[in-house]
Amino acid sequence: MRVLLEHVAQALVDDPSAVVVTEELDGDFTKLHLQVAEPDVGKVIGRGGRIAKAIRALLKVMATRDGTKVNLEID
Repeated sequence: MRVLLEHVAQALVDDPSAVVVTEELDGDFTKLHLQVAEPDVGKVIGRGGRIAKAIRALLKVMATRDGTKVNLEID
């Protein structure tokens, strides 16, 4: 999941080298933190949060397939 999130985020932003994804595991729950450059935060969130919702939906599908749960925080 971490690799997918990193790849999608790098495709969306102007500065792909500033994308940092950290992952915390807690049993069957995974918490992902996405950090991007300040000017690129809006591109990752999208108008009305549409892009963030789409990314969360992709991660949820992957987590369900793996039998886990996932949470995404965008910093």
